[in-house]
Amino acid sequence: MPKKKRPKLSFAEKLLRIKAAGIHSDTPINQGGEDTDSILSISERIQKILKILQNHPKKRSTMLYFVMYDIENNKVRTQIAKYLIKKGCVRVQKSIYLADTKRIVYEEIYRTLREVQEVYDNKDSIFLIPISTDQLNAMKIIGENIDFDTHLGNSGTLFF
Repeated sequence: MPKKKRPKLSFAEKLLRIKAAGIHSDTPINQGGEDTDSILSISERIQKILKILQNHPKKRSTMLYFVMYDIENNKVRTQIAKYLIKKGCVRVQKSIYLADTKRIVYEEIYRTLREVQEVYDNKDSIFLIPISTDQLNAMKIIGENIDFDTHLGNSGTLFF
């Protein structure tokens, strides 16, 4: 007997099912499996940012932006992290992503995350912040022994 095909659920519908199953923020989640809270080394993250900068087209149809969140529920946070990565966002820190996508994808991410926010009772916040390549080029990093300016060629040092 052939298997029944399940209807494809949207991201928000999946989270609605999680809510209906009784998942609450105090429920222990992430018992084994993939560790979505781990991130690449600072050098690897900088290389990904530099690649985005080098490949960012000067078209009006694309956008460069950060997605940042503060989400208490482990299950929801994990699902959102996976969703953002699937949509092409690069993880910069545990709750900060850099994206260079078409404007339509930006709007889709915004609508989906807004729906997710409305699905369950929470005090979470999610920011989508458009930026320019000039602003990204002016970025400074504090805390690691990496000179981001040197990677970008923005050093103000003169050599004779």
